[in-house]
Amino acid sequence: MTNRNIDRETLRELADEGNETALDRLADLADAADDHGELSDLLDEGSQRAGFLLTRRAAATGDLRELQRISDAGYDEAGSELDRLLQAPTDGHRD
Repeated sequence: MTNRNIDRETLRELADEGNETALDRLADLADAADDHGELSDLLDEGSQRAGFLLTRRAAATGDLRELQRISDAGYDEAGSELDRLLQAPTDGHRD
């Protein structure tokens, strides 16, 4: 089987027609290009893969606001990750 390089325009057309695999592929390409804006746009279009990738990034940096935004956009796992980070014990807290 030959590995074919599919251009973004074709992927976009397929995604616009409702092809979720093409939408996932666009998210993977945006992630590889470190294009946060495109990932956010794809999440707004309903891409669960983009939600996963954005959540992974936000959790790694501890970006609570971004996790809330991703959760509000419809990716439930971001809300779970946000709750996990909020409930984690802190190193030192003030009384």
